Amino acid sequence: MKFCKKYEEYMQGKREKDFPGVGLKKLKKVLKRCRRDLESQRQRREGEEESKCPSSCAVCDGTFFPSLLEEMSIVVGCFNQRAQKLLEMHLATGFLKYFAWFWGNSQQNHETLMQEGKDLVTYAIINSVAMRKILKKYDKIHFSKQGQVFKSQAFKMHIEILQSPWLSELMAFYINLRQTKVRDEAIMRPFGDCSLTFNDDKPRLSCELFDSMKIEVDLTCSICLDTVFDPVSLICGHIFCYICSCSAASVTIVDGLKAADPKAKCPLCRREGVFEGALHLDELNILLSRSCHDYWEIRLHNERAERLRQAKEHWQLQCQAFMGF
Repeated sequence: MKFCKKYEEYMQGKREKDFPGVGLKKLKKVLKRCRRDLESQRQRREGEEESKCPSSCAVCDGTFFPSLLEEMSIVVGCFNQRAQKLLEMHLATGFLKYFAWFWGNSQQNHETLMQEGKDLVTYAIINSVAMRKILKKYDKIHFSKQGQVFKSQAFKMHIEILQSPWLSELMAFYINLRQTKVRDEAIMRPFGDCSLTFNDDKPRLSCELFDSMKIEVDLTCSICLDTVFDPVSLICGHIFCYICSCSAASVTIVDGLKAADPKAKCPLCRREGVFEGALHLDELNILLSRSCHDYWEIRLHNERAERLRQAKEHWQLQCQAFMGF
């Protein structure tokens, strides 16, 4: 079965639950019309270079990319909002937990939460694949690389759904529930499975879809080159240890990442302004603490000593400033 048909069948049920999607059929019709125009123009211009998209192409002039940009923004916004709501409901404590459950759905159980987490992960991956396939088709028709350029721009604008930190959190959330409460016996299509794997002691989150699509999230901190501890995801989507990210942003643990300079850059992609909106990955932290118990105990001891040292230095400086030293 072709991906477009799979996608339309999948999204048909999702649209009933107010999940937006990428209009693959509509965009393919636009490209089909553009292909006919290009072929007719090439026939009239025999001998001219065929590797460039004509300047009068209606697709390049603003039909295709604006439509895809708007749809991608809506899809990512919906995914982030629903993922945040689900995870906040699950991680809520005390009175907030009872209020969240009552306000949401008092009948929800762990099986329901697992299914919701799986649905959101599947929704994110399949829409990312849809976006990549339609851009690849655009480049094939136009003999260009504008689709790849658009994908890079989408990454910079934070509308690439696989870039969302909530995706890693949902994958960890699903694995945590499966390990502690329910053994998942029947995996529902098109969802394969989420898992935490170790390759040469390097952890990775992986998820399969349709038996042929797979995403992997590397859980090695690029700063300390060890398994991420107390992980945070920057706006650009890269994951680091909290203490390592504070060091990269030239702030103390006491001040936190919100005190980072707006011009501070991600250690990997060198993009500015990525620290202030960093997200603590609580579900991923729980998953790694259970899976790497011995390592976690060592890091926890070292982190506590470092936090105590930085807190002591911070308050000493505050006292000196207050006393006028």
